Amino acid sequence: MAAVNPRWRVVIVDDHAPSRKTLAEAIEAAGGAVVGDCERAGEAVALVTRHRPDVAVLAVGLSDGDGTEAARRIAAEAPCAVVLLTSRTGPLVWSRAVEAGVLGFLTKPLRTAELPPALDVAVSRFREMDAVRRENETLRARLESRKLVERAKGLLMARLGLSEPEAFRRIRKTAMDSRKPMADIARALLLAENVTQSPAPK
Repeated sequence: MAAVNPRWRVVIVDDHAPSRKTLAEAIEAAGGAVVGDCERAGEAVALVTRHRPDVAVLAVGLSDGDGTEAARRIAAEAPCAVVLLTSRTGPLVWSRAVEAGVLGFLTKPLRTAELPPALDVAVSRFREMDAVRRENETLRARLESRKLVERAKGLLMARLGLSEPEAFRRIRKTAMDSRKPMADIARALLLAENVTQSPAPK
């Protein structure tokens, strides 16, 4: 029976049925839940997109391609923690996997004691990286908003002869009255200016 609040929600991509069964049993024994599985690299992204797991465990060698390339596609299209299951070890395998966004490794034949820490570390690292990514996106959005407001202030100062504080107060009051972000008001002002300055169609 699957755990009600599983330690991890996992998808498995492995074309070797006995390996897939062993892995699923080890995940469930450790308190996790297998929410989906498939055998082909080409199905991996759709599987992850459908189930939104905490972690995907991918075999390196798959019947239709390379698990490392599937990991790369997951990182780009449906990000989650990815752990690679491989019987091949060596600098080339490891470096390609890390470059593709893999966050952990398990070796075949699976040693079940290695699975919980590998999945825990991969999920933790992914969440840390995702938090940093989201923070960076927020900072970029704030910077873009600030730039828009600065440009709109400059426009009002030039057009209406307002001081910088007056221009800022006008944008802020309009934003408060309309219950919209200042960046939206600034964007609308700049768009209106572009429209009025554009040459009339012939």
